[in-house]
Amino acid sequence: MTPIKTFAAAATAAALLASAASAETTTLRIQTHQSPESTSGKVIAEFVKDVERMSGGDIDIEMYYSAAVVKSAETFDAAANGILDCDMTNGSYQTGKNPAFQFVADTMGGYDTPLQYLAWINYGGGYDKINELYAPFGMHFIAAYLGGQESLNSTRPLRGVEDLKNFKFRSPPGMESEIFAELGAKPVVMDFTEIFTALETGIIDGADASTLANNVGLGVYDIAKHTTFPGFHSMSSDQLACNSAKWETVPDAHKAIIETAMQKAALQLMMRTLVENGEAKAKLPEKGVTIYNWSEEDRATFRAAAQKAWADWATRTPETKEMVESHRAFISRIGLGG
Repeated sequence: MTPIKTFAAAATAAALLASAASAETTTLRIQTHQSPESTSGKVIAEFVKDVERMSGGDIDIEMYYSAAVVKSAETFDAAANGILDCDMTNGSYQTGKNPAFQFVADTMGGYDTPLQYLAWINYGGGYDKINELYAPFGMHFIAAYLGGQESLNSTRPLRGVEDLKNFKFRSPPGMESEIFAELGAKPVVMDFTEIFTALETGIIDGADASTLANNVGLGVYDIAKHTTFPGFHSMSSDQLACNSAKWETVPDAHKAIIETAMQKAALQLMMRTLVENGEAKAKLPEKGVTIYNWSEEDRATFRAAAQKAWADWATRTPETKEMVESHRAFISRIGLGG
């Protein structure tokens, strides 16, 4: 059963907790790579409060922000090994284990909205497919949460695909670099903290950093005066995944509360991102920033390049092939194309 199917029954489960769950308690130690000040961090804090309130205090979550216990990329293993109980980071950190993790974290050109991606998880078989991938590592996927498409930023115009020729930009490693290289760009893999110095010194022309609102908050547009919006290239999804053995010990009523609270958190993050991006967009012209909304033709060109990368990645492991096929089938099912 997918998490969303528990949503309707959550009110009943919560009401029964006064008597049923009073004798049972659950403690979860969870780490996120998000800071408490970030939009995602604020949503996570509300998730913790919701869980504790709905359980009458019988579920206690010890949340560690900004990778306080172990490095972000080590969170998944720390949960699998019992140092933590759950991972609230991003599946992209685990692509070294299996390339299939890329298609849990960011499909790159696959979906237009976060709602479509969440629909794949809940109604397209994604939930089961992800857990088939996670199970051998001792982890159980519970839910995903994401705000929306990210915006590229640049010190030079980004009107469409043609402007990607020789465009030097900070990119995360993996599939994104391959897609943009196919389109003539020159991706430079570097740590997030190096972006500002690299922009100021001209080492790079731009960067894939975050959503429009987060880019404003980071001060990216103090340097880069060109950006894309709405975004088209990347829509990274974070997750809640827990140690399988630990999750099995959690009472069903508590599982229902956690799953339902995650559904709320996912909706909150989508809504907050939508509002904050709109507010950020209104302020950017005052900063002298030019905003580019790519044409359908340019978006289609990017999607074609992404699909070429998908095809290559699908050959790397059986799990990646199955994940790609699952996404493609659902994309076709909801009318986005093949």
